[in-house]
Amino acid sequence: MALWVSLLEWDGQSNPFTGGRADFVGLDNYRELFVEDGLDRTLFATSLRNNAYFVLIYVPVATALSLGLALIVNQRLIRGRGLLRTTFYFPSVTSAIAVSTVFLFLFQGSGAVNSLLSWVGIEGPNWFADARGVVWVVLGAIGLVDPDRPSGFLAEQGFLGLTWFEWLSGPSVAMCTLLFLLIWTSSGTFMLIFLAALQNVPQELEEAAALDGVSRRELLWHVILPALRPVLFLVLTLALIGSWQVFDMVYIMGQGAPGNTTLTPAYLSYQSGFGEADYGQGAAIAFVLFGIILVCTGVQRWLLRERNARFGRTR
Repeated sequence: MALWVSLLEWDGQSNPFTGGRADFVGLDNYRELFVEDGLDRTLFATSLRNNAYFVLIYVPVATALSLGLALIVNQRLIRGRGLLRTTFYFPSVTSAIAVSTVFLFLFQGSGAVNSLLSWVGIEGPNWFADARGVVWVVLGAIGLVDPDRPSGFLAEQGFLGLTWFEWLSGPSVAMCTLLFLLIWTSSGTFMLIFLAALQNVPQELEEAAALDGVSRRELLWHVILPALRPVLFLVLTLALIGSWQVFDMVYIMGQGAPGNTTLTPAYLSYQSGFGEADYGQGAAIAFVLFGIILVCTGVQRWLLRERNARFGRTR
């Protein structure tokens, strides 16, 4: 049904299969997203750019952090491992709405985070109202560019209605806060997945490696990580899919503000359908998002495929 709705101009007030206010427009909803100049394409491109930061930052950082936490709590010599596991996992079982609301108070201009920064002489930004890209903020701070007056090729040329300056400016300060929240709330779940896999690694392998004088680093790289390969693929896949489905936190923490720098395709699909009663456009965005997830998962599977070195085959 959703695929059919994406080919319609439908306001949700009638049966999409029996005509009425449901007009068949073919691929027009998709053309508005990719081809036709206008606000729809600009907003969609902005949401894709923002979500690219989730993929490039959230996925590797959350995976590495959760693996590190799992390695820590898996140490048999550490006391209070149960307490550590509970502490690390607690954010993952807390309501995203509740956590997002708490973060709004912590990161507001006069919140606890800026108060702590002021104690060490740092003036914190107004986190959820700062739309500046952190890449250009850093480059501007060292005098390489003028982030307030971009010029040249980056400001004159672009793609999908956004200039290259907008594509390459990096996540906004507000987006960085959202990234931190997402990493903090999801790493606990991934940690438990890694921990379960670590406890299935045969103890004999570690003991044999210790007898051979293998260092902890070599043990991790040559024994533990290869044993975790299937689980690593699972965690990366879950993180990748989750990075394209961010909605609730965006809804609570600004609904795309400031300046659409926290807008995501998932929220844009919701806004188009339920906010503007353009269900065809919302369904089209959802199907494009579905296709992107399939492609990204396929590419990830190809990159992490296991090779049979002896026969030159891919398993």
